[in-house]
Amino acid sequence: MPENGSVIVYNKTFEATRNKEIGEMYPDLKPEMDRFNSNIVDLMIPFRNRDYYTKEMKGSYSIKYVLPALYPDNHELDYNELFLVHKGDEASKAFLSLKDKSPEEQKVIRKALLEYCKLDTLAMVKIWENFIDVTK
Repeated sequence: MPENGSVIVYNKTFEATRNKEIGEMYPDLKPEMDRFNSNIVDLMIPFRNRDYYTKEMKGSYSIKYVLPALYPDNHELDYNELFLVHKGDEASKAFLSLKDKSPEEQKVIRKALLEYCKLDTLAMVKIWENFIDVTK
């Protein structure tokens, strides 16, 4: 990543804390994690501040409410359509459970985690695209 490149996240507090933890666990990565944290752009802020709000967000700025409010009836962007892992706490539990699972179960869980992470990433891209559209 370029020295001044942006790190785009949804929920800076959560992501910056994870980066800090990585830097503590792996001291050789601390400077890079600190640099990432200093370049974070948080897509959640306009929703949290109510600068961008629709009634379909149901009073929440969680990505799980914002995304369907911006893209209703889009099954590709529906966390409920995912298998096994639908939200962050489920992802954490699934990841931590891997060590106790058979290789076959691990394969299923890893696939579900990758699909969840893929949708989280796509969600941020779609939110960014929406920002561009509404600010034209």
